[in-house]
Amino acid sequence: MKTEVMKKNNMEIAVVNSDKILITDVQSALDFIMTIKYETGCTNIAVNKEAIVEDFFVLSTCLAGEILQKFINYGIRFAIYGDFTKYTSKPLKDFMYESNQGKDIYFQPDASFAVDKLSGYVRYT
Repeated sequence: MKTEVMKKNNMEIAVVNSDKILITDVQSALDFIMTIKYETGCTNIAVNKEAIVEDFFVLSTCLAGEILQKFINYGIRFAIYGDFTKYTSKPLKDFMYESNQGKDIYFQPDASFAVDKLSGYVRYT
């Protein structure tokens, strides 16, 4: 696991990249939150999707809801970044779209977009 603290718009964001799965269930999500918060002091965290168990992206498992609720409860704003194009589930796509419209949970194509979302930076295209 590699963690880098990025600063943008006077905010610090912990950007995590891991080849290993770090978040497999609610307890591992809590451990992840506490580890990153302790090591970086950040309450804005971005992580690559490969660090999250694949069941997270199957909404019928309820894993995403349970895990993301923990991030909200602990005051963590969270972004997952990576290529989501392989997912064809309409409910999942709707969930990701709705999350991106909010202010706490985001699904972004890469780390730079995740940092932008978490920092409140607006990209104009």
